[in-house]
Amino acid sequence: MRIFFTGGSGKAGRHVVPYLIEQGHKVVNADLVPLDHPGVQNLKVDLTDAGQVYSAINGWGGFEELESGNGVPKYDAIVHFAAIPAILFRSEGETYRNNVMSTYNIMEAAANAGIKKVIFASSETTYGICFRDGEIKPQYVPVDEEHPTVPQDSYAMSKVVNEVTGRSFHERTGDDVYGLRINNVIEPHEYAQNFPEFLNNPGKRRRNIFAYIDARDLGHMVECCLKTDGLGYEVFNVANPDMSTAAKTDDIIREFYKGVEVRREMGADETFYAIAKAQRLLGFSPKHSWREVLDDPNA
Repeated sequence: MRIFFTGGSGKAGRHVVPYLIEQGHKVVNADLVPLDHPGVQNLKVDLTDAGQVYSAINGWGGFEELESGNGVPKYDAIVHFAAIPAILFRSEGETYRNNVMSTYNIMEAAANAGIKKVIFASSETTYGICFRDGEIKPQYVPVDEEHPTVPQDSYAMSKVVNEVTGRSFHERTGDDVYGLRINNVIEPHEYAQNFPEFLNNPGKRRRNIFAYIDARDLGHMVECCLKTDGLGYEVFNVANPDMSTAAKTDDIIREFYKGVEVRREMGADETFYAIAKAQRLLGFSPKHSWREVLDDPNA
């Protein structure tokens, strides 16, 4: 597929783009900084500028595309990961403006260009737990896509708005628009660097609902979305099937989720960030875990 990928130089994108290239896709990385990886075409684009977005999406994706003599080819899909990635990088208002307007521009340009699939990065923060002032517990566990999304902070607000935007453009076009509520992205080197503390101090993972997603498995998730047509508008939780701590589910419920409704029996190490929907509809099957690198102190 010919893919227009935004934010390919970010923490998640720099793993997902190489994965997609390995699967045989042509990827153009639209970002403010280039990704140094063979096989990727970089294009510097300010996504909050609608004119730049329209021009980029309707433009060449590399010199080799000039050879056919058939004009500019159309993108098969857009994968939109670009964003100010959290609170406290920029002001609250700028975070909201950047993330909302860049997403609107991408989706409007895709609709007008007749691109039939848009996959965009939403966030675990939409559930209102991650960047909460103080502590709030989920209404129930495991947290699935039906859980209310009522955040306080500008970053999560922008992601909720982007989901509404995605649903609205699907209503306009009928095309596939898939939102990925991505949990805490972990790069391979971060297991040895950060997880020893996480395994022994589960409270460090409360704001992430004790979950994580390996960056390599995030590439697999995007590929699953690219291969699956006809779902219309959907949002999916994206995480690995196990928790990011060595504590067992019963221990977490006892210490952190006392009084919270537990809607079904859970496995001893099962994530509280439910991924059953992505497994069922997309064939999502994450492979990587901290257990490949670190010993489980409870084993």
